[in-house]
Amino acid sequence: MGQLLKIHPTHPQKRLVGRVADAVRNGGVIAYPTDTTYALGCQSGDGEAARRIRQLRGVDDRHHLTLVCRDLAEVGRFARMDNAQFRIVKQSAAGAFTFLLRATPEVPRRVLHPKRSTIGVRIPQHPVVLALLAMLDEPILSSTLLLPGDSEPMHDAEVVASRLGKSIDVIVDAGPCKAIPSTVIDLETSPPTVVRRGLGDPAVLGIEEIGELG
Repeated sequence: MGQLLKIHPTHPQKRLVGRVADAVRNGGVIAYPTDTTYALGCQSGDGEAARRIRQLRGVDDRHHLTLVCRDLAEVGRFARMDNAQFRIVKQSAAGAFTFLLRATPEVPRRVLHPKRSTIGVRIPQHPVVLALLAMLDEPILSSTLLLPGDSEPMHDAEVVASRLGKSIDVIVDAGPCKAIPSTVIDLETSPPTVVRRGLGDPAVLGIEEIGELG
């Protein structure tokens, strides 16, 4: 049974954040709240943990996973950006957006999209996530906690525990979060494509919604 850790949503306790970080470093899969929905997460280079996340989500290796990063500098370490892409990501930093970009050699191939060598990147706002990223000193490899057959992502720790408590290692309870995922934008297409319309408004980035939504 996974541990359910209650962490303060705005002033996360260092000791408890440390326990979550230890679980990630030791190959665990965690469920944690973001500024949009709950997400599944693991260490960025852990192929086996990434496989577990994909299995829980019911997706294959063509489904993009996301590196949740502390800041723009960390995004630049793991994703290649030209000047136009950099401006878009900078404009939306710490917002409800996920961007698909070509990965740098820092990203293990086993967690990339096999055909495109791309990865999702996101900079969160949630204080608990930022505390965890600082403790880990590396991104968290993540995926929205949307289970097969569900119409919307999970947003409450008690529901996560009741449904996934035997399948994951730690569940972070920092109170409920929104039930709307981030907006996913593919910056490797020209013009950029809205892959999934979520909480972030593409119009604020000057991007038209001409892509396939879902």
